[in-house]
Amino acid sequence: MSTQRNRPVPVVVVAGFLGAGKTTLLNHVLRTASGRRIGVVVNDFGAVSIDALLVAGAVDGAVTLGNGCICCTVDADSLETVLAQLVAPSAGLDAVVIEASGLAEPTTLVRMVTAAAGHRIAYGGLVYLVDAEHIEQTRALHPEMDRHIAIADLVLVNKSDRVATEVLDDVTASLRHLNPTAALHVTDHAAVDAAMLFDPIAPVADTVPRQLELADLLDDTTHDHRHLHDGYQSVALTVDAPLDPRRLAAFLERPPAGTYRVKGVTHFDVAGHRGAYSVHAVGGHVTVGDMPADHPRSTDLIVIGSGLDVDAVRRELATVIRGDEAVDRQSMLAVTRYRTPRRRAS
Repeated sequence: MSTQRNRPVPVVVVAGFLGAGKTTLLNHVLRTASGRRIGVVVNDFGAVSIDALLVAGAVDGAVTLGNGCICCTVDADSLETVLAQLVAPSAGLDAVVIEASGLAEPTTLVRMVTAAAGHRIAYGGLVYLVDAEHIEQTRALHPEMDRHIAIADLVLVNKSDRVATEVLDDVTASLRHLNPTAALHVTDHAAVDAAMLFDPIAPVADTVPRQLELADLLDDTTHDHRHLHDGYQSVALTVDAPLDPRRLAAFLERPPAGTYRVKGVTHFDVAGHRGAYSVHAVGGHVTVGDMPADHPRSTDLIVIGSGLDVDAVRRELATVIRGDEAVDRQSMLAVTRYRTPRRRAS
């Protein structure tokens, strides 16, 4: 059982027009779940075509996959109900991915997920795929695509192997113009490191011989996973000194360009708020939670993205560390307004 089951479940929205690679991305995420239990929400199993080897059985519109993941069909009207079921502790999922095509506009889905965010749901971001080979034709046919790209948290420039380098440079420049702050990553066959989207599951040592699982056979990172990490960056801040709540809140709300998510544990040492807090932010959507009373009073933050100016991120992170100046209790409102209700022990 994952140690993360008591945390909010990140819900990621995946969007993009026909042929961009959404199905390829979903299959890749499922094949490389690496111990994570993923829920995938689609509106049509036939359209998504989850790899046949992954499917173990289907009951009442839900497919149980051989690696412990779940895939369900849903329409826009029942999405809220299905999400509530998927993030329930009894489902035991580590993340949920919604495939937007046919369900609703990406903006509508993002609004629904952020409105539902609380102690069980965390907004995991809008991942938008574009076909590098046909993007200009698609933009001409679907002008709304520009609006979708503009609100994305992670833009994947897919099918990069099908275009010349100079064409790819023009495409990425055009996308940067539409969305100058999102994490932007060039992909081949929608191969995205799952650690970019979800927290890893702590590995469990094999103390006794075990049967080879389906997930082991399907994990296409087993032979050479180095390419999955190309282009991603992470910047960490680990300090014992307390942070300035207002400056941290500003950093989480408006993270540096190229940031996909910020996560970690912080402390502020402000009267009435001496404990540690967990923080998670995607695209300016911030979630704050209370850590156990005995958690060390230190800060361990990590910024994850693609196209980050690492030195600039380090400088910005350094500004959130509090100096000798006094901090009043009122300043904590900048952080605590994002706090999710404390979950009662079951």
